[in-house]
Amino acid sequence: MFSKILTGKYTQNFLDKAALLAEKIKTSDAIVIGAGAGMSTSAGLVYNGDRFYKNFGDFIERYGFEDMYQGGFYPFDSLEEHWGYWSRYIYINRYNRDVGQPYRDLLEIVKDRDYFVITTNVDHCFQDSGFDSNRLFYTQGDYGLWQCSRPCHKKTYNNEDTVRAMIGEQKNRLIPSELIPYCPVCGAPMTMNLRADNTFVEDEGWHRAADRYSAFLYSHRGMKILYLELGVGGNTPGIIKYPFWQMTCHEPESTYCCINYGEACAPEDIRDRSLCVNQDIGEVLKQVKKEL
Repeated sequence: MFSKILTGKYTQNFLDKAALLAEKIKTSDAIVIGAGAGMSTSAGLVYNGDRFYKNFGDFIERYGFEDMYQGGFYPFDSLEEHWGYWSRYIYINRYNRDVGQPYRDLLEIVKDRDYFVITTNVDHCFQDSGFDSNRLFYTQGDYGLWQCSRPCHKKTYNNEDTVRAMIGEQKNRLIPSELIPYCPVCGAPMTMNLRADNTFVEDEGWHRAADRYSAFLYSHRGMKILYLELGVGGNTPGIIKYPFWQMTCHEPESTYCCINYGEACAPEDIRDRSLCVNQDIGEVLKQVKKEL
């Protein structure tokens, strides 16, 4: 559908682009927000550097991990150590973190407008910053949910109480054996509700959110829609990026905006209705809030 040539940086400066985006927000009938990892990175939720070393020093010393992702995929010898690592991972990214100013600014910008959010982020920041959960589709899971590892049934389970107990009682990278979570139906070990393969559980809440997202798109066909893409990379472009390009192409009254530091681009096919901002998301949202 799209030509292979992508747009580079536009000629307008940062302030001009922020003003133009603010105008599009004011004049659009609806805003569809698509958020990826870059949104949380801008909010300070990074998975390497000081934040990683501060919380995983003993695991780094033992295994030489360079970031949280490496440890997340490591085949530990025991479930006690596996959940020793993952309980910290969940705790600092889901239960013991600030959502960050970019999320608060984005909510201030859209809270009184007709919006919907689709996100591949699993850190629950949209919910915790006050976004309406009925206007949110979290496609890839949530750090706060467990599922059966088989999976034997399509249900997810809140893990907060157990994770906090794991944090409080672990020693030498290990949690007590009695805290290892097992499926209440078949007895298999529980695992994270994060999309990694075809065992990912799409529970009733997931399907309700998917239906609401589809209904929102359907009910706004032909209107002035702003597709606002924030920090979406190239790992899973088929969830947000490519659909946003396609919908912009098919909806002549719509506008596509991509804010992604160093990676903002759009197809030539929709260049005349696209705004690409190669800037930190937080800085852009801060300026847009001022403009509004």
